[in-house]
Amino acid sequence: MLTRRDYLRFTAQAGAALALPMPLFAQGAVLTRPVPKTGEQLPIIGLGSSATFSQAAGAADIEAIRSVFNAMLDNGGTVFDTAPGYGESEEVAARAVNEIGGRDRIFWATKLNVAGRGASADPARAREQVETSLRLLGRDSIDLIQVHNVADLATQYSLLKEYKQAGRVRYIGTTSTFEGQYATLEQFIRDESPDFIGIDYAVDNQTAEERIFPLAQEHGVGVLCYLPFGRTRLWQRVEGHAVPAWAAEFGATTWAQFFLKFAASHPAVTVVTPATSKPHHMVDNMTAGRGRLPDDAERRRMIDFIAALPS
Repeated sequence: MLTRRDYLRFTAQAGAALALPMPLFAQGAVLTRPVPKTGEQLPIIGLGSSATFSQAAGAADIEAIRSVFNAMLDNGGTVFDTAPGYGESEEVAARAVNEIGGRDRIFWATKLNVAGRGASADPARAREQVETSLRLLGRDSIDLIQVHNVADLATQYSLLKEYKQAGRVRYIGTTSTFEGQYATLEQFIRDESPDFIGIDYAVDNQTAEERIFPLAQEHGVGVLCYLPFGRTRLWQRVEGHAVPAWAAEFGATTWAQFFLKFAASHPAVTVVTPATSKPHHMVDNMTAGRGRLPDDAERRRMIDFIAALPS
C-alpha cells in the first residue's frame, strides 16, 4: 500500500514528466536503477552539493540554487545528496526546494557526522543533527542518511537504525571518499549490509570497482557515486582536448557526459551525484542519463583514452 508521501512523490514525478519540453522526450527518458533492497527506481544522474554548489550556498545565492533544482527536476532528476558539513548547502538547499514546491519530488540524501577524525560521537549531538536535517526539509522522514566517512559507526549508525525503525529515515548507510578507509567500509558492508554506501569513482579512479563494488553487489547495497569528475582533476586533464568522436556512439558529446556515462555504466552504481550550481551544467549532466550507456569494450576504451592524456 502506498503511503501518502509515496503517492505525492509518484504523482509529482509523473506531472514533471508531462511538463518536460518535447526535445527531451525525443532524447528518451532518463535511465533509472533500482535500489537493491526495495526495487525503488531512481534516475541514474542526480545532484551533489559539495564544491561549486556549496560555494553558491555559502554566498546565499538562493536564485542559483533554485535554478539548478528546477533544471534537475524539469529534466527528470530527483536525487539530491548533501550534508550538514558542506557549509550552508543543506540549509539553503532545503529552503530552495520548499520555495519551488519541490520538497516531495526529491529523493533527499544527507549525512550524519558529529565525530572528529578518530574521535567518538556524542549521541545527543548526533540526534540533534538528524533532527535539524528533518526540520530544515520539513518532512516527516528523510529518504537517506549516511554516516559521513565511516566515522564512529558504532554510535552513529546505531542511531540511524533507530530512526529507520521509527520510520523517520527510509534508507541508511555510510560513505567514504578516502582509500585509506576502504578496509573499514568493506568490513561494514559485510557486517551490516546497509541500504546504501557513497563512494568516489571515476574513469581515472577505479579502486572502488576493484574492492567495493563486488561486495556491494553481493550484499544488495545501493551505491551513490561521488566525484565522477575527480573534483577538478579530470577537467584539468582534458583541457584543450576534444571529446573523441567515437563517444557519440553511446551519446556522449561533452566531457561531462563522457565522465558521467562512464560512472553510471557500472552495474553496481545506483546514482551518480555530480555537484553544480549552474542550471545549464545540470541539464548537460542529466543528458548523460539518457540513451545508451557504454558497454564493457567502450568502458575500456574510455579508460585507455584518458590514461593516455598527459596528467
